[in-house]
Amino acid sequence: MDLFKRGKIGDVKLKNRIIMAPMGTKPEANGSYSDHSITYFEERAKGGAGLIITGANIVSTKYEARPENELSEFHNVEKLAVMIERCHHYGAKVFVQLTPGLGRMVYADPYTPPYSASDTAHSFWFPNLKCRALTIEDIQFLEERMAYSAGLAKAAGADGVEIHGYGGYLIDQFNSSLWNQRKDQYGGSLENRLRFSTEIIAKIKETCGSEFPVSMKFTAYHGIKGGRELDKGVKMAQIYEAAGVDALHVDVGCYEVWYKAITTVYEKPMHQIFAAKAVKQAVNIPVITQGKLNNPKDAEQVLEDGNADFVGLAHQMLADPYWPAKVKAGNFDRIVPCIGCNECLLSGFNGKHYYCTVNPLCYAEKDYQLTPAKTTKKILVIGGGPGGMEAAITAARRGYQVELWEKTTRLGGNMYVAGYPAFKRDVMKFVKYLEREVSRQDINVRYDTVATEDKVLAGHFDKVILATGAKSKTPHIAGIENASQAEDYLVERKTPGQHVVVIGGGLVGCETALDMSAQSDDVTIVEMLDDILLTADHSKNNDLSLRDHLTAAGVKIMTGAKIKTITDSSITLSVAGKDTTLPCDTAIIAAGYSSVDDLEGPLADKVDLTVVGDAEKPRKIIDAVHEAYHAIRVMA
Repeated sequence: MDLFKRGKIGDVKLKNRIIMAPMGTKPEANGSYSDHSITYFEERAKGGAGLIITGANIVSTKYEARPENELSEFHNVEKLAVMIERCHHYGAKVFVQLTPGLGRMVYADPYTPPYSASDTAHSFWFPNLKCRALTIEDIQFLEERMAYSAGLAKAAGADGVEIHGYGGYLIDQFNSSLWNQRKDQYGGSLENRLRFSTEIIAKIKETCGSEFPVSMKFTAYHGIKGGRELDKGVKMAQIYEAAGVDALHVDVGCYEVWYKAITTVYEKPMHQIFAAKAVKQAVNIPVITQGKLNNPKDAEQVLEDGNADFVGLAHQMLADPYWPAKVKAGNFDRIVPCIGCNECLLSGFNGKHYYCTVNPLCYAEKDYQLTPAKTTKKILVIGGGPGGMEAAITAARRGYQVELWEKTTRLGGNMYVAGYPAFKRDVMKFVKYLEREVSRQDINVRYDTVATEDKVLAGHFDKVILATGAKSKTPHIAGIENASQAEDYLVERKTPGQHVVVIGGGLVGCETALDMSAQSDDVTIVEMLDDILLTADHSKNNDLSLRDHLTAAGVKIMTGAKIKTITDSSITLSVAGKDTTLPCDTAIIAAGYSSVDDLEGPLADKVDLTVVGDAEKPRKIIDAVHEAYHAIRVMA
């Protein structure tokens, strides 16, 4: 496979063409790499990545608070050096990504204007805040700090550095006429707008030597009105090559269309390749690409077609650090798939470390390891959804005797329903992965088995995991018998007509409407609240993507609307005190869920019982998987 051919960036030899793309990590209080971060990177090196690119390290906090790690002082070198050394033990090389700042993307507070290329730019997170323009002295200070920090990275043993010049962050704000309205030598022509980054390149080369590789990660195409078009991105690549960079890491998008940059479940595989291909055709230095290359066949195809020299994997490396090793061994079916939920991002923006839905050990690689069972115990898992399958697999891996009771004829629970639409197949891949792991383990799966108190007690189990999930709610609306639950349509038990009304604008309602839009010409979401997705606790890029997909599909949205009656051909609703009747031959209910916890009360004081996932409270896949894993992990 081309994926495992050796490669080079500058004079640095890489054992394969697989790169762990940059993602942020949570630092120590002084900005240095934490022990958890070190172990996290070490695990990805152990998993077979040829090159690891760290998340952004800010070079100075003079203009903004540290976003993640900091590499501005000599004391930051020690922990970075430990991390690099441990990655080197496994043959992985390490590039340290450096940033002068986030600019208008700073998520600080609604009162402090962030710095940017121009004072015409506005804060992304707080649009009423007008940015402050960096002076020429400020720019030159940051250039010097970038070079100094590159020297610190080299002192720590880094194999190279990557310049953080993409995604609408500070350097990209200088690069783009959308945000850069300067009249001096750092504004105007494309060459002038790129002066900040080309001077950084020159200063790094002067400080670290020409043999020390510098990669430039830049955005070749923004995908927003007034943003960068691809022809300008190709011209930028040529300017960067002339400036002396050793590799180009091609990105797409910005925060306004965040899902183009950081993919979600809704994006198609290989969605950034068009940009890398255009750049590759225009330059003579290595090109790194990314963008949902989780399928090894897709990643291999990119290289075979000559559209890039290296492939970058980000969130997939959170889900499964051993993706490279498993691909090399041909064990494609053992790869834990990323499901595009972006719980990693959401947790980071909530101030936590970066959790992964499908990998409970992410960022806790040493803390949450399983230990062999000390004594033989009988474990019963009730329910075959994500929580139930995870509990059963984890128990079997520890060496317990495991039974899994599922009341239907298949595993997956509500996750099977969620993963059924074509645009949610990443979720279905996780269902199939868990099914395969259940079949590989010594687990006695009993289908068509309804658990009762008597049956459970008769089994004399040492531990019972209640993972019975949740059921769809039915609202009290006149004529509700003329409507059906969303799951009936999502799994194609029922076929929609041409006039579809989805009752509820939460996540399930919006995804159902999008799925129905492929089959029906007239689809409307009716939501009581003032906007859709207000109850969806998900990352902003997922939110942006789903909203844009709904718009592109022509789905109508009515908010602040209360349904009064439903007939077999219409729905009457009240909006701002006025009644409106919509034609409707298909009314679909997406009004939320309630826990299936009937057994909790009868069993609570009679067995060692743990309730996980939606059976405890309707929430998300991450809650079910993690609660199930830890319920078994902590057993004595």
